[in-house]
Amino acid sequence: MPQPIVLDTINALRIWRNAERRAGKRVGLVPTMGALHQGHISLVNAVREEAESVVTSIFVNPIQFAPHEDFSKYPRAFERDLELLGEVDCDAVFAPSVSEMYPEGFATAINLVGPAAVGLEDKFRPTHFTGVATVVGKLLLQALPEVAVFGEKDFQQLAVIRRMVRDLDMGVEILGAPTLREADGLAMSSRNVYLSAQEREKAVVIHQTLLEAAEAAQAGMPLHAIEKEAEGTLSELGFVVDYVAIRDSVTLAEPVDGAKPGSLRILAAAKLGQTRLIDNIAVG
Repeated sequence: MPQPIVLDTINALRIWRNAERRAGKRVGLVPTMGALHQGHISLVNAVREEAESVVTSIFVNPIQFAPHEDFSKYPRAFERDLELLGEVDCDAVFAPSVSEMYPEGFATAINLVGPAAVGLEDKFRPTHFTGVATVVGKLLLQALPEVAVFGEKDFQQLAVIRRMVRDLDMGVEILGAPTLREADGLAMSSRNVYLSAQEREKAVVIHQTLLEAAEAAQAGMPLHAIEKEAEGTLSELGFVVDYVAIRDSVTLAEPVDGAKPGSLRILAAAKLGQTRLIDNIAVG
């Protein structure tokens, strides 16, 4: 299959998008930071079911990285990304420069509370969701898609984006696509390449621990006890645990007494060596 057309300016993206609209096609957007893997490809396939034309953005967003994080080291593989997207018939790639997205004098940000301030990723990366919301808000306004898809692996991010789109009346349908996993259960992530062979073997324990925690919640074990036990399991195996938390699956607030397992999500973040891993699963 031919590679998708590459659009590197907002104007080019809008010209392309307007042509698709005139042709009567629904446009679907898949925002990414590149270094694509099969998890990203599953997002393209998911949005293809809802739209006749698909554009994937590839942009490593500097404002969602804290000063101590890995912006400069974040994996980049643009030519390989284009090959992968060509194999799944993605129509266009929006690949702007930093200066195109944040021109000189840029001074606006989107700040959210709600699911962006519940003591999970926001506790450990306090500027992260401002950067995510700002860039996703810009991408949605630049591409004006009918639908956009985000992976459930970044579950808090998905909740934040859904809240932002609803609150700002953006008129875009936001889809959540299931987490794609390796054969042993590890959630696919661009950062998995940082794991050593020994760390990679151990990393699957996060998913296994979440499965055990979900079973305990379904059996009626007190939620705080489940969280504590899961954190202990990971710590004993060498993980530096940021959190294991059972939350309401929509608001990400701590669940009220008597909450049904089907309304809950269990989320975890932990560092293994130099690599920070996140994962989550539905409880019910």
